[in-house]
Formats: sequence, C-alpha cells, structure tokens
Amino acid sequence: MTKKNAILIAVAVILAAVYVVYFTDWFAPKTVQIYHIVRTPHTRKAKAKKVEPLLIFGINQKLKLTEIKVVPAAEFKTNQFTLPLWHLVSDSNSVAVGSIIYGQSIRGLKPAIKGAVPQPLATNVAYHLIVTADVIKAEHDFVLK
Repeated sequence: MTKKNAILIAVAVILAAVYVVYFTDWFAPKTVQIYHIVRTPHTRKAKAKKVEPLLIFGINQKLKLTEIKVVPAAEFKTNQFTLPLWHLVSDSNSVAVGSIIYGQSIRGLKPAIKGAVPQPLATNVAYHLIVTADVIKAEHDFVLK
C-alpha cells in the first residue's frame, strides 16, 4: 500500500465518522414526547349520571415504564420531593405501553405506597407528569380545562 492510498483511506474513514456523528441519530440520546387528551366516555343509557372524563397520556414510542408520577406543578417547582397525586413504580417486569390512562393500573406497575389510590385532579390547575423507563426520563406539564 502506498502512502497516497493510506491517506485516502484515512480521509474516507474520517469523513464516514463525521457523517455518522453529525447526520445520523446513532449517538443521540433518546427523546420521548408525551401528549395528553381528555375524552368523555359515551354511555348507552339516556339517563346516565355524570361520567368522569378520561385523561389519556400518549407516548411517541412504546416503553417499559419503571415509574409514573403526577404532582402539582406549582409545588414541584419549589419542592422536587412533593407528594404525588398518583405514583406507580415497577415491581419487576412491566409491559411496553404507548398510552396511559390516569388512575388506571398498568400491568407490571404497582402503587409506590401500598393501598394508595390516585387523587382526583382539579380543573384549571397545572400538573406535572414524570415518566421513567430505565435511563429514559420524560416530563410533561398539563392543565385540565
């Protein structure tokens, strides 16, 4: 191999490395996007009593969650250890989910405090959702109208 060929191969390897680092997402951290939707379930009964709306959180990819926490946003800004309104942790092996309904159980997750139930959410109050899946952590602020 001549000196010219070795330099050309080295330049090609450097250009390939630059391309991989800057133009692919191989080394980029995984980002998780969360959105929320409020839906009112329909009932077949004409004289149905008031039905509570469902708060659904969607995630842009299916994740095996290890922790879910909902806290009041105002308290969370001043105290990172505020008491959560809803807190689930993984007991061993959770299933991959792409959406979460507030207050419902998720297979593989259990309340952080045994026997704890989700607290009702008030309207026009800001809340903060924290979702953890192994090393990935995502947060989402929302307000119920």
